[in-house]
Amino acid sequence: MPDKTPLYIRHVEAGARMVDFGGWDMPLHYGSQIDEHHAVREAAGIFDVSHMTVVDVTGQDAEDYLRRLLANDVAKLESPGKGLYSCMLNETGGVIDDLIVYCRSADNYRVIVNAATRVQDIDWMTEIADDFAVAVHEQAAFMMLAIQGPKATSLAAPLLPAALRQTAFDQTPFMSCSDGDWFVARTGYTGEDGWELVVNVDAGCRLWDEACAAGIRPCGLGARDTLRLEAGLSLYGQDMDQSTSPLVSALGWTVAWEPAERTFMGRAALEQQRMQGPEAKLVGLILEDRGIMRHGQRVLAGSGEGMVTSGGFSPTMQRSIALARVPADAVGTCQVQIRSESREARIVRPPFVRHGRILVDE
Repeated sequence: MPDKTPLYIRHVEAGARMVDFGGWDMPLHYGSQIDEHHAVREAAGIFDVSHMTVVDVTGQDAEDYLRRLLANDVAKLESPGKGLYSCMLNETGGVIDDLIVYCRSADNYRVIVNAATRVQDIDWMTEIADDFAVAVHEQAAFMMLAIQGPKATSLAAPLLPAALRQTAFDQTPFMSCSDGDWFVARTGYTGEDGWELVVNVDAGCRLWDEACAAGIRPCGLGARDTLRLEAGLSLYGQDMDQSTSPLVSALGWTVAWEPAERTFMGRAALEQQRMQGPEAKLVGLILEDRGIMRHGQRVLAGSGEGMVTSGGFSPTMQRSIALARVPADAVGTCQVQIRSESREARIVRPPFVRHGRILVDE
């Protein structure tokens, strides 16, 4: 049986179509995925993301441990509240997971990892922790919500504890603030402004109800996927996994090569790949023909074959878009195999849409 979030009954009562996602019973949509997508692009939507895993890393070696564990460097987090996007790699440079880590103090960090990778993530984090004076705590008693859209913060600010409202409203991207059990970060997975919040169950359920009453639309995983695809944001298990490195997943920017003496997991393998030059790259595709691009479809570029890693219909652009891994020298146009037929697509650099604006030539 799939796990259920504390909001499960509310989703069912709201008429959500429930699906199994990463071992969790989650809402796909509440009637119209397209309407939910547009609500986030134009106003505000709220997502139950309590299937995500919250892990706190504490102890005197917390910074050194995370500098070993992650490809990006937490030494960049020079003051409490700052957050950092990173990949957690295996010894061959493959991506175990992508995550966000926040500095809460010199010996206290909060890490948010994906639902489907929870077991392998915690096992790996615990294994690496054996060499450091740290404790790795999964915070299973909390739930997580995301409020996203151009009106998200203005509509949601009055719903936060008084001590947090102004601080949270004034945050810049990838900053966080806390008050008791409330943790509010200016991050998201939609390409729009907003917050991701970690709260206790009572506060989270109350926030959901108050947000819906304030006109913030409940949104499911379907809209979350089309929004992140338009924003060019990768999905673990499709656009990257343990067989692919950040260098072939358009995530090379998340690897902190300096200082050279920092020996993070997977560094030797990545340095060899960087020296040889990656054979593939992750690009955006815009379909110039009829059809819908989907994960797993073959891509035929001039110099070889590739594969669609994420694809679908863009409600904002009103056409099919995709992320695809193709040969490193592929440019211009390519052919995508859709139902045994070749359809022409154009190679572009994502993101396709951010903050409601289309960023690629249509």
